[in-house]
Formats: sequence, C-alpha cells, structure tokens
Amino acid sequence: MAKLRAIDFFCSIGGMTYGFRKAGIDVIAGIDIDSSCKETYESNNSGSKFIPADIKKYSIEQLKTDTKIEQDDDGLIFIGCSPCQYWSIINTVKTKSKKTKNLLSDFQKFVDHFKPGYVVVENVPGILKKAKESGLNKFVEFLESKKMGYVVKKGVLNANHYGVPQNRRRFTLIASRINNSISLPQSKNKKKNIVADFIGEWNGFQKIEAGHIDKTKFKHSAASLSKNNIKRIKLTKKNGGTRERWGKVESLQIDAYKGKDYSFRNVYGRMSWDKPAPTITTRFNSLSNGRFGHPEENRALSLREGATLQTFPKSYDFKEKSMGKVAKHIGNAVPPELAKRIAKSLK
Repeated sequence: MAKLRAIDFFCSIGGMTYGFRKAGIDVIAGIDIDSSCKETYESNNSGSKFIPADIKKYSIEQLKTDTKIEQDDDGLIFIGCSPCQYWSIINTVKTKSKKTKNLLSDFQKFVDHFKPGYVVVENVPGILKKAKESGLNKFVEFLESKKMGYVVKKGVLNANHYGVPQNRRRFTLIASRINNSISLPQSKNKKKNIVADFIGEWNGFQKIEAGHIDKTKFKHSAASLSKNNIKRIKLTKKNGGTRERWGKVESLQIDAYKGKDYSFRNVYGRMSWDKPAPTITTRFNSLSNGRFGHPEENRALSLREGATLQTFPKSYDFKEKSMGKVAKHIGNAVPPELAKRIAKSLK
C-alpha cells in the first residue's frame, strides 16, 4: 500500500493536522487564509508547511509548486474542513460568513484535478441538513460520478464518542477511489468523556481568578469579569448551575432574559464535572456566550482549559498574544483526538 500523505485545506492552527500526524500520516502542508495561524501551526507540527492562501484565488499550479504533489496519487489525502459559521444551527448573523458559505465548491476543483486516493470533509451538521443549498449534494454526486469513481461514507458523529469531552456533533465524510471498504470511525468508548477527566486541580490546573494572566506557554489565562458578572457567578450553583438563582435579583437580571429564565438556560451557566462540556466555540472564554462557567471557580474557562477540552495536548503552544484570537483559534479547530480517530479509520 502507498504511504499515506495529506494536504490539510482550511487548516487553521492544526487540529486536524496534529491528529493525522499522531495517527502516523505525513501531513505535507496546511493551507489557510488566516496567516495569524502560521506560527502556531508550524511550531507544533514540525515538517508540515503552512501556506497562507485564499482558496478562492489559489491555483492548481501554485499548489503543485508549493507541495510537489502529482495527480492520481493513491496515497494522497485531501482534507477539507472549511469554515462553517454560515451553516451552523447556532442563531448568529450570517452576513460576515456569507463569503465562505461555498468553500466546498472551491475545494472541489483541487479534488477534480489531482484525484487523490482519499478525501475527508468535516463540518457542522447544518451542511447536511441543508445539503442542497450548501453544495454538499453536488459535491457527493461529483465524487460518486463515473469520472471520479469514489466510494463515499458520510454521517454525523458526536465527538464525545471518540475521546473528546464535549457534546460536539460534526458532519464527517470519508471518500476513497481505491478502497471500497472504507467506513467512518467506530466508537470504542465504553463511557462518556467528562469534564473532570480533563481539567481541575487534579489534572494540573491550579485555581485562578477571573482576569488572571498566565505569561507562560501554558496560557492558563481567564478573561476579566464585570462586578455584576462576578456577583452573578458567585450566586450560580456550583457544578452545573444556571442563572436561575440570580434571575429574580433585580439589580442582576438582564433585560434580554426577563421572564425567560427557562430559555437559553446554558447562557451564564456552569459546566458539570460529571458531564461532557458543551461545544467549545470561539467565545468559550466568555461567561455570557454559553455554559462556559467553571464548575467551581468564579470565572469562565481559561484558554488552556478550553484547549484541553478540545483535546489539544498541554504542550501545544498557542503563539498569538490576544486572548480573543487564541480563543477563536481553539474554538475553530477540529479536536485532534477526533482527527486521529478519523485518520486511523483511513489507515
């Protein structure tokens, strides 16, 4: 069998790259429009080249020059985990993400030309729910066409069943033109992966307060909280509490939630030690953007805690200085452990 090598399109800081490398697959390069990912990507994935490029403008000839890959390589894998905010089920303003909603079609041109042995796509479940609008239907038809000849397996996986301590549902597609017996990774976990298995003092996370800045590479830094938010989280029951306890306190109630204490219950909530975390988003270090309160301490998750719940190793060095930028990079990443399981299913 040909030695497996991969190109990681839309690589960000390297979650998918790191997981594939851990599974023994050589990732030649990662491509991403966000050049701020370059230093973090390359410093943690030595030998994998970061190519800063807009996939809409990047040409087939440029990719060939940059990576030295050839057409019809049976051992070549193209990974396409394009930005997915537009197709997310989370109710956000779609204007900013509209430009990236058809990146699957842009990825397709490279598959069409190089015809790699394998193709992997990971995205939000919304891309499947709106398969016609998102271009997924056309992409699958293209792969399965007589011209391309790929066998396609697809479905929605919960990362919690694959070694990740989050309820993180992701659409996953694996395709091959040389192996008819491919399949999505099988879950081997006998128990749920929970928050207490990954963070907490017993896992090397010392107690800190809101606003703590860790100047070491560990980046156990937590965002500051306003005086009212400090009061709110202090009143929030530890280990899974919601804003219910302070919802009736006039000075602490928030206009948007008046009379709606049982709506959007995750917002301002604490995580539970004995349950998986919610999906780690790009704002996981913010108390007001989901159930991102620490199970016990009066703060939101630190940067390193979020990265660990994403299954990045504690040695992964996030080079950006801005807390917001690091959080965005971490939240956008594919959990490396899920990536590793996908890669192993290919092998």
